[in-house]
Amino acid sequence: MHIRGAAMPLNDKSELSALLHHAGIDPVTAEAAMEIDGLMQKWRRRAMKRELGHRALVDLKIDLELAQLDVLAAIDGAFAETEGAGEVMVSTVAERLNIDPSRASRLVSEMVEQGYARRTVSQADARRTLIELTGRGHAIVEAVRAYKFLIMGDFLTEWDSAELAAFVPLLKRFGTWMDSIEPSTEKHAAEIETLAKDIARASAAGETA
Repeated sequence: MHIRGAAMPLNDKSELSALLHHAGIDPVTAEAAMEIDGLMQKWRRRAMKRELGHRALVDLKIDLELAQLDVLAAIDGAFAETEGAGEVMVSTVAERLNIDPSRASRLVSEMVEQGYARRTVSQADARRTLIELTGRGHAIVEAVRAYKFLIMGDFLTEWDSAELAAFVPLLKRFGTWMDSIEPSTEKHAAEIETLAKDIARASAAGETA
């Protein structure tokens, strides 16, 4: 069913389901997408609170703020996508943490002053100042990483091997879903255009609800 030009007020779940159905998305998939989105919203809220990070600092008796711990992890390259990525500069830390370079510079300086990191000179280019962890810094990063895997590992012990074998590859596959934004927006250009027009009509009518 083609919906170009049709009004689509998405006031409840049934109307959203109808939109997805018109776009060629079957009811089972639509229901799964909405349920997954709800779970992701809940997960995102908890992640933003940094519950595990705060608890790790307390339990491990680490006298640092979370932002400082993040900097140590960024220097170490303790992220799957950046691990072993080579030389680390202040700009590297800023990029890995998606923060302003001036803030990254200040945080790195704090870690250097407190003895968790040190500045060195690049062997490839003496003009480049690099940042690396000291023994104290490494100890903190490794302890926090181990703490996280103790908690996660304990939770996953309640899963059987078949569940783990099915979940991990599916999670990896799901983790790439945003890679399909461009082709999906092209495929559903008509529906997206209609949604934009609905917003414009509501704005013109002065609707705020």
